[in-house]
Amino acid sequence: MDILSFHLTTQQIGLFILVATLIGMTKMGVPGLGLAAVPLLALVFGGKSSSGILLIILCFADIFAVIYYHRHADWSHLWRLFPWAALGIVLGAIFGQWIDDQTFKYTMAVIIIISLVLMIAISGKKEFKFSSGASFAGLLGIMGGFTSMVGNLAGPVMALYLLAMKFPKNQYIGTTAWFFIVVNWFKIPFHVFAWKTITLDTLLLDLFAIPFILLGAYLGVLVVKKIPETTYRWFVIATTAVAAALMLF
Repeated sequence: MDILSFHLTTQQIGLFILVATLIGMTKMGVPGLGLAAVPLLALVFGGKSSSGILLIILCFADIFAVIYYHRHADWSHLWRLFPWAALGIVLGAIFGQWIDDQTFKYTMAVIIIISLVLMIAISGKKEFKFSSGASFAGLLGIMGGFTSMVGNLAGPVMALYLLAMKFPKNQYIGTTAWFFIVVNWFKIPFHVFAWKTITLDTLLLDLFAIPFILLGAYLGVLVVKKIPETTYRWFVIATTAVAAALMLF
C-alpha cells in the first residue's frame, strides 16, 4: 500500500498508526509510551529517517499537550534547562551527521536501554536526593537535548529531573509539555537542513497521523484519571525492551 512516496505494507501502516496513538497518550501524561514508539517507528523507516518523521508527530502532539496543561508549567526550571538543552541538541546534531544509519540505530538502542534502567530505578520512588543546583540542571539539560536530537529519547531524562524536583502530577505534566514543545520545534531546522530527514513527503505523511494523535490524547486523559500508572509502566518497559532488542540484533 502506498502513502505518497512511501511503499508501506498494511502491517507497517498499522505500526505507524500505533506510534501516533502512543505519542498522543504520552503527551497527555501516560509515562513511557513514547519510549516504546521510537524503536517501533525505526523498524519501519530506519533509525535516522524515523527520527525526522517522529519529530513532526511529536510537534503536533506537543501543541495538544500545551493547550491542555499550559497553566501548570514551572518556568523557573524551564529557563534553567533550555540553554543546556540547546547545547545538547547541537552536539547531537553534529554526532548524527557523521554516523551511518546502522550506528544511529545502535546508538538509539543503547539510549533506550539506559532509559529503561532509569525508568526501573525511579519506578515507585518518591524521594530523590539529587542536587537541585545549576550543575544538575546543566548535566540533565545537555543529556536531554542530546538524547532528544538522537532519536527523540529525552523523556526519561526529563522525568529524572522533574521527579527530583518533587513536582506534583499536573505541574510535572505541564512543565514537561512546555519543555518539549520548545525543544522539539528548535530541532526542526537541524532535521530539515543538516540531516534532511524532514521533507515535504514526510510532512504530508505526518498529517495522516493527526487523527490518531488526537485519539491517543483522548485515551491518555482517560488513563491518567482512571488507570494505575504502575501497570502501564511495566508493560511499557517490557514492550520497549523487546523493540530495542530487535533494533540491536
